[in-house]
Amino acid sequence: MVIPARLGAMRLPRKPLRLLSGLPLIVRVWQRISQMNLADSVVVATDDEAVAATVRKAGAECVMTSSEHTSGTERVAEVAAQPKFSHYETIVNVQGDEPFIGPGAVRGAAEMVSSRRFPLGTAASPAGPEILDTPSLVKVVTADDGRAMYFSRAPIPFLRDTADSPRRDARTYQHIGVYAYARDALTKWVSLPVHPLEEIERLEQLRPLAAGLPMGVAITTEAPASGIDTEQDLERANSRWDAFMMEEAAHAG
Repeated sequence: MVIPARLGAMRLPRKPLRLLSGLPLIVRVWQRISQMNLADSVVVATDDEAVAATVRKAGAECVMTSSEHTSGTERVAEVAAQPKFSHYETIVNVQGDEPFIGPGAVRGAAEMVSSRRFPLGTAASPAGPEILDTPSLVKVVTADDGRAMYFSRAPIPFLRDTADSPRRDARTYQHIGVYAYARDALTKWVSLPVHPLEEIERLEQLRPLAAGLPMGVAITTEAPASGIDTEQDLERANSRWDAFMMEEAAHAG
């Protein structure tokens, strides 16, 4: 399992090193993923020495990667290509700004690939219509077999007639920031040119979809994970972190 992290975020400068309940965000994500015990190995991938030093001090394994990558998937692919990790056939990418992600989402995405149903996997959670007009929350529409048909920041499915509201609401899913790849599919993904849809929506997962690579979507009943992209997001995350971890411990018990 690889957690890509970079310092180049514009809306929240030095994001991986910003504090969440007293510890750097990237350390919190690494701790959370490690405690799930779902992977044989959990690695942080970064191009910044400050991030590397921070996670190594916390006890994490860290791999330095190129500063030329344009997406987390490209950074993950560089790690997966190293001889040390060449025997792993299912590689999972958990985004470094998703400290609230649940084990059901991570496990579900991985099983989409490890079961050989799909070469790529991700996760989503049922959500209400209140997410539809929020561009920062990514929506996904799925086919009957669980395959992703499209991801968008726009309101999808679009509601043409109000009489169809119940059917639309039942198919409203919020995407969760986790990806799983079969090794060959990961290699194919990063070999593809950047796609116009990927650039228009700023969604990297549209690149393989446009090329015809199927991506299975595991639906989890866990509450949608809240990524951290802005100062306001970080403030809200700090406000809820301790209560969130107490709830998680209670569920685990």
